[in-house]
Amino acid sequence: MASGATHDKITKLLSLPFGIVIAMCLGQEAGLISGISFLIGGLWLSPDLDTTSNAFKRWGPLKWIWKPYKKLLSHRSFLSHAPIIGTTLRLLYLAIWSSLTIMLLIKLSIVHNNFTLGEISKNIYLHKERYLACIVGIEISAWLHLLLDGDPNLIRLKK
Repeated sequence: MASGATHDKITKLLSLPFGIVIAMCLGQEAGLISGISFLIGGLWLSPDLDTTSNAFKRWGPLKWIWKPYKKLLSHRSFLSHAPIIGTTLRLLYLAIWSSLTIMLLIKLSIVHNNFTLGEISKNIYLHKERYLACIVGIEISAWLHLLLDGDPNLIRLKK
């Protein structure tokens, strides 16, 4: 199992080459989005958000939003460390907090209610390639994390 510092170092080292490979296959915009998403995924949305990890600490004053996540999931559980499932769960968890924040800001009249489900769906449809590039970058960074850990959930998938 790699240390947090090793995870961070390798994520930083591979984000640019990953972005370049994606750019060569899918274009510059997809490469840029994927490379940045890979970096964000590895440094802020790591599978280790279920512990007091570097990724958890990076959230600074907002790290409290991950405390329920840490409490609900045991470290290296299938829900936090399984390929695709772990990333999906972290993104859904973050989407819930984002939605609650937006609803509060609307209620306080700080922002206008332009965030309808239809508008969000329309935006995703219009920019699906960008969203896909973002999700791929985050997911591949999670796979890198699991590979560095020799994670049993990843090994089970190979069998």
